[in-house]
Amino acid sequence: MAEGKYVQAGDLRLHYHEAGAEHDETLILLHGGGPGASAWSNFGRNVAVFAKSYRTLAVDQPGFGRSDKLTEHPQYFSYSADAVIGLMDALGIERAHFVGNSLGGGAAVRLALDHPQRAGRLVLMGPGGLSVNVFSPDPTEGIKNLGRFGAPPGPTREKLEAFLRVMVYDQSLITDELIDDRFAAASSPESLAAMRAMGMSFARPDTYEQGMLWREAHRLRQRVLLIWGREDRVNPLDGALLALKTIPRAQLHVFGGCGHWAQLEKFDEFNRLALDFLGAS
Repeated sequence: MAEGKYVQAGDLRLHYHEAGAEHDETLILLHGGGPGASAWSNFGRNVAVFAKSYRTLAVDQPGFGRSDKLTEHPQYFSYSADAVIGLMDALGIERAHFVGNSLGGGAAVRLALDHPQRAGRLVLMGPGGLSVNVFSPDPTEGIKNLGRFGAPPGPTREKLEAFLRVMVYDQSLITDELIDDRFAAASSPESLAAMRAMGMSFARPDTYEQGMLWREAHRLRQRVLLIWGREDRVNPLDGALLALKTIPRAQLHVFGGCGHWAQLEKFDEFNRLALDFLGAS
């Protein structure tokens, strides 16, 4: 993992990677929420491409990577969105575009809903909270494997490999090195506690509806590009339909032969698509 920077965002110390500081417009990348996930594991290869056009920040969301890992916090989408706003304030960023994968997509949407003046265009890959499975079973195969990782008798490398293999259509992407790196990051006591806290935050009765972003999607006024893998086994393609119907300025692009990690599985095509959308008039 490449070295990054730290910033104090309210009560949280957040870790992030930055490139392209010479540009006026800012792009913030928010990763997914699987075991061992981080900004670099999700977007390490993409940062340099986006940095040719934008000041690009790939942020370890709270509880992940090298950012602080609290064991009690509000509903996660709101928690992460507020942390990112704190990062933007600390770095003097008034407004940014966002690219969010899965959990990061949900956090980006919550930020755009709660702080609309701070969010520009949104690129969302299989976003959490917006995805409503019209035909597919729920919980999905990927979500079941996510829950199994930390379940008794505890995490194992085999459980993590099973989870990662559901993420992608191209199985060659799941290397021994990737599995080892993610397992080392995911199996520490701090990471396991943070993962439990995240899961519990989605089940809190008093804030449960904050995670149901699809109910508020009609309020988004930003341009939104939904990107889905046809073979996504975490948030299946039919989950895109309600978001596409209700977000006023939405468009949908579907990659065949692609799972939940479009930014990696369709690296060149994804980068071109996202950059074209972000720079469109």
